[in-house]
Amino acid sequence: MKELRSLIEDTAEYVSYLGELGVAGVEEFTGDEAAVSSVVKSETKKPQQEMPDAPLSQALRRNAEAATKKGANESARPESLVKGATENVTGLTEMAKRTPKRTPELEPPPPVPTLFGEITPKDEASLPQVNETLEDIWNDIGECTRCPLSEGRTHVVNSEGSRSARLMFVGEAPGADEDAQARPFVGRAGQLLNKIIEAIGMKREDVFIGNVNRCRPPQNRTPTLAEAATCKPFLLREIAVVRPEVIVVLGNTAMKNLLDTKEGITKMRGQFLDYRGIKVMPTFHPAYLLRDPSKKRECWEDMKKVRDYLDGKIKS
Repeated sequence: MKELRSLIEDTAEYVSYLGELGVAGVEEFTGDEAAVSSVVKSETKKPQQEMPDAPLSQALRRNAEAATKKGANESARPESLVKGATENVTGLTEMAKRTPKRTPELEPPPPVPTLFGEITPKDEASLPQVNETLEDIWNDIGECTRCPLSEGRTHVVNSEGSRSARLMFVGEAPGADEDAQARPFVGRAGQLLNKIIEAIGMKREDVFIGNVNRCRPPQNRTPTLAEAATCKPFLLREIAVVRPEVIVVLGNTAMKNLLDTKEGITKMRGQFLDYRGIKVMPTFHPAYLLRDPSKKRECWEDMKKVRDYLDGKIKS
């Protein structure tokens, strides 16, 4: 509509110019100009739209020059000049009405930044509210025979620790010592885990400790995907009951099963991830640290971040 308003102003200018030349009948344009102005006002209330260029100013100039050359010659018809200019403006208005309105394209809202990067819709869901207890879960497990691991085990090894723990540790599966005592992390790897817990100012009884699988695999091999999938739902139910603030996943198997990721522990360790609103810190399994003590420094850096988060030094 800016173009149309400019054309109307040009029209008024050239009508005034014709009047100065002494062309009679120019006052007939006054009523038409008011009408066009009212159209412009009504159109400007609508969303702006593109209009084709129209050489109205050029037409007015040509008409004015023609009137100048003829001077006071009575054969010149100023009424037709003004009428032609008025018709040009009216035509532009009609063209503007017929021009399809352009709706601005809507862009999707930008992603909301978070401290832990982008979160998938699945992970974004919060933990379910549950009414069951840990005893309900363990009674449901019973003397489990749901997968082949039950054939070689001595005991089912359930999780243990504080039921109001702010920190939870999740490992892969029981070893020989755990299978014999029916307790998680009591062998050499468990003794190292106890030292790690104490290093961040906590005690074993302050935390909650468990594994993805509750039966020892033969020769301590890695549980198969089917074996892990059979046992994992019980772990998730325990997490929903305890509701820790941070979960430390120990090693590849624990991390991949809890977070459903294919990335390796070396790439993912040391950075906070998310499981249904719970902060997850991947780090090396204590058994791996016993085989490669040089990795203890990296594990310690990971645990310092966990400690700082629980102490409120790292904001969520």
